Amino acid sequence: MPRAVIVGLDGSPESQAAAEWAAREAKLRDLPLTLVSVLEPVPEPIAQAPLMGPETSHHWIDRIPREYAEGLRLRHPGVKVGVRRLSGRPGDLLPRRARDDEALLVLGSRGLSGITGFLLGSVALASVAHAGQPVVLVRASEQAVDEHLMDPAGIPSAATPYRPVVLGLNTAKQHDAVIAYAFESAACRSASLRVVQAHPDRRPPADLAGMLRPWARAFPQVAIVDEARSGGAAEHLAAASQDASLLVVGRRIRRTPIGRLGPVAHSVLRLAASPVAVVPHH
Repeated sequence: MPRAVIVGLDGSPESQAAAEWAAREAKLRDLPLTLVSVLEPVPEPIAQAPLMGPETSHHWIDRIPREYAEGLRLRHPGVKVGVRRLSGRPGDLLPRRARDDEALLVLGSRGLSGITGFLLGSVALASVAHAGQPVVLVRASEQAVDEHLMDPAGIPSAATPYRPVVLGLNTAKQHDAVIAYAFESAACRSASLRVVQAHPDRRPPADLAGMLRPWARAFPQVAIVDEARSGGAAEHLAAASQDASLLVVGRRIRRTPIGRLGPVAHSVLRLAASPVAVVPHH
C-alpha cells in the first residue's frame, strides 16, 4: 500500500484535475499529499526573451503551487497537503520522488476526444514507463461525480456509492502487486471489484476464485464480480471503464534504460474513460 500521494502540478487544466483526484484519493486512504512542481532548464535564447526568463518561471513555481495547496486544504478538509519544488526533467524526477517516498504518483493527461482516452505527453509516458510505484492518469475533464453512481433520479452526484473498480487481470501469471492495489482501491471506496480476464482465443477461463482467494479473505467487504471474455483485453477493459471509478492494469518492470509500456496497457490508456492506475510488477 502507498505511504503517500504525490501529484505533478504544472498549472495546466489536466494537472489541476489530477491534483483534485489526488486529494480525494489521499483522503480515502488517509495519506499525506504533496504537490510537486518541476522547474525545467530553460534554453539560453528562450531565457533571454521577454516574459520568459527565469524570474517568471520561479515566480510561477513559488507562488502558484502554494496558492493551489491552500485551495486543496479548503476543498478537502483533513488532507495534509505539502508543496515541493524540484529542478530538472519531470519525466525522471517525478518517478524518482514517488519511489523515494513510496508514494502513489498521480499525473494529468489531456483527453483524446474530450470524452474517452488519454493523450500521453512525454512526461506522462516516461513516468508510467519507468516508475517503480503505481501511477494514476487523470483526464482534464475528470470530476468527482464521474466516479459515483447516479442518484435515484438519474442525476450525477458525489454523495452516491462509488462505481466498481475494474481490474484487468493477466491470468497467465499471478501478479500480486496489481491484485493487491485493486483490492485496496475497492476497499477504501466501499466499492465492488470487477475482475476482467480476456483471452485472444476461447481457452477455458483460469480459476479466478483460487487466484483471488488470499485477497478475498483479507478484504471480505469487497464483493467480487469476475468476467471471462474472448478477444482483445484492451477493448474489453475500455468498455468496462465506462462504468468504473478506477481501472487497474499491470505493467511488467523491465530492467533496461528504455522503459516502455506493454501493448495492453498502452491501448487501455488510449481507450479508457475512467482514471487508470498502472501498477508495475516483476
